[in-house]
Amino acid sequence: MGEHIVTYFKRISAYPPWIVLLELLLIGIVVHSVVEFLRGTRGARLIKGTALFLIVAYLVIQFAGPQLQRVEYLYSRLLLFASFAIVVVFQPELRRALTRLGEARFFRASTSPIRPTVDAICRTAAYCSKNQIGALIAVERGVGLGGLVENGTIMNAVLSSELLNTIFWPGSILHDMGVVIRSGKLSAAGVQFPLAESEDVSPELGSRHRAALGLAQETDAVVVVVSEETGVITVAENGRLIRNLTIEGLESLLLELLAKTTLETRNPKLETQSSKLET
Repeated sequence: MGEHIVTYFKRISAYPPWIVLLELLLIGIVVHSVVEFLRGTRGARLIKGTALFLIVAYLVIQFAGPQLQRVEYLYSRLLLFASFAIVVVFQPELRRALTRLGEARFFRASTSPIRPTVDAICRTAAYCSKNQIGALIAVERGVGLGGLVENGTIMNAVLSSELLNTIFWPGSILHDMGVVIRSGKLSAAGVQFPLAESEDVSPELGSRHRAALGLAQETDAVVVVVSEETGVITVAENGRLIRNLTIEGLESLLLELLAKTTLETRNPKLETQSSKLET
């Protein structure tokens, strides 16, 4: 193994330093992007285990030398097989990546009114939490939710807490599903969100939380959930669940998350408040 390291550094020294630094920078950007993309997904746990296994197997083979030639041959074939297996194993993550690439709206200037949207969501969350009414609200950000909206009831209505309260009222035919907010308007109701695997959600949480986490794993949407059983308010974002939020905490968190995709001025205190909520 020592010979391989010496040979590697000799080959690097033959290139101009700026080329080596540029290559290392590009590799670092790619690795960081992949890690950030997989954070909070099933693929994150799987890729950690796979990478650990491959690294340990490589070190064992290199230290053993010629004594494990057959194992080294099988290891090289395993890498070839893994390149095909990754397409199947990471199918949800690849689908998520292609969805973001296909529906992301580049070079756009967002005109989404943050404050009215946050106020309407917070008032509805307070009402539903007090009366233990289940609610599921998704706010579209960079990744379009057009595919989901098409399967719901199209509304394109002016967003208001009264309208949201009516939709989530137990007697409403649309109360069991989710709503999608796009550019400050109520785009659709009765929308079925993709469900996260049961292992990703605590057994005490129901289908609304699974739907919220599933959508947060596949898109960059911010999803607000109100539990019908306990009235607890939860936010799902970037493959994670932030639970037990107060109305003030919900307001601060939504302002911070939604401000990332708008041109409005961001309150510097929100980041500190959000970090406290997550802990």
